[in-house]
Amino acid sequence: MFRTIIFKILLALYFILWSPILLVGLISNRVNRFFVLTCASGVLLLARLVAGIKYVIHFPPAEENGIPSVPNENMRVDGKSIIAAKHMSILEIAVLSTHIPDSFFIIKRELLWIPIYGWAFWRMGLQPVNRARGATNMQKLTHAVEKKIRDGKTLIIFPEGTRAKPGQHIPLRRGLLFLAHQLKLPILPVGTDAGLYWPKHGRMHSGTANVWFEPLLPCNASLDEISAAINRHSA
Repeated sequence: MFRTIIFKILLALYFILWSPILLVGLISNRVNRFFVLTCASGVLLLARLVAGIKYVIHFPPAEENGIPSVPNENMRVDGKSIIAAKHMSILEIAVLSTHIPDSFFIIKRELLWIPIYGWAFWRMGLQPVNRARGATNMQKLTHAVEKKIRDGKTLIIFPEGTRAKPGQHIPLRRGLLFLAHQLKLPILPVGTDAGLYWPKHGRMHSGTANVWFEPLLPCNASLDEISAAINRHSA
């Protein structure tokens, strides 16, 4: 528990020290993104050095039984997709944002209200949604997401809508299906067991967290199919 306390104190100090740097980064999109991603890389380094938490990324085989997969009418050949990931900790956010070029997240609008960090998230192009009003205006959200994707960005979404505990399977929100159908984008499921090492509350545990990229699913995949893929290897 002592290591956990030390890590959280150092993490808080780390975020405070990065605040003026992020403030300077607001001068341009490129500088802001570089500073935010460098900050995220620092979080991963701090987790490794202080909490003893490493990570490994696993990718699915490019071919199945030696036969390349053949795209169909529900798949794209340009590499574009919606990344639907399991959310258990800060770790997978940092891993995904630093390993997927030009990515952006759909986040709660309230996160943009955080001084300096919220401004940096806005400048970086993260897409806010207002959950306080109940149902999200999906057409408006789709148009905003489509514009970012046309600009070359990749959407990362946590379809469960909240952090999950190990062993917890939260029903996926239907907004993922709406976006996939409207934008004709396949879905790339991502699982993780990061919650075993970096839980939402309580003691952190040293070890190697895993992030699994699963095979692509077509845009017309069901929520059950997507959930099964996300949780296939997840804790």
